[in-house]
Amino acid sequence: MIGSSSSLLELGGPVVLILLAISIAALAVILAKVFQFSSARVGRHNLVRRAVAQWRTGERAKAAQNLLKDRSLSAALVRAAMEAIQLLDQQPLASQERDIREERLREEISARAADRLFALASWLKALDLVTQIAPLLGLFGTVLGMIETFQTLQESGASANPASLAGGIWVALLTTACGLAVAIPVSVAVTWFETRLEKERAALEVLLTGVFTAGAGMPASANQTPQE
Repeated sequence: MIGSSSSLLELGGPVVLILLAISIAALAVILAKVFQFSSARVGRHNLVRRAVAQWRTGERAKAAQNLLKDRSLSAALVRAAMEAIQLLDQQPLASQERDIREERLREEISARAADRLFALASWLKALDLVTQIAPLLGLFGTVLGMIETFQTLQESGASANPASLAGGIWVALLTTACGLAVAIPVSVAVTWFETRLEKERAALEVLLTGVFTAGAGMPASANQTPQE
């Protein structure tokens, strides 16, 4: 296996070496992003949805308890919104003043959510760049190889060996195959990450809207869980 890899690098030349380095860097980024998405529990909203449903029915204590069990990005943002609304409810404010503060609160939570999502989206542009330049590098290597092959053919003239010519062509095409082999899996990974981010963005919007529309404006006494 090691011998075949060495032969591949020798045949492909510096272009294959560059593609190998790019593929190793892309793999490291993909693994780091998988760990980051897993740590933020992207796409896992069951407990948060349950907490928002309890919040909407006035069960604030149960909602807070459920959110404490969840370490996801969505849980942290929803919990911050709930805590801010509870503080707002405790202040005796006129209707107009409350609306102003509530709007500021929405903007602050939205900005925080955008910042968290931006952090999750970091390095995706670099991976997208890999999907674009890897095939081009492969094609560049193929063009260089074809130029070299036809130069050899010209020098050989009528005594050119067809077998040698065919061998030079497949070696030239090898770099294109390597470029596509790098670009295709990275493209799949980028699409997967971006799809998860879009779903997370939509889910956060729905969850935070549910918190604000249910919690804002409700008297503090109406949102407390009845004591037995």
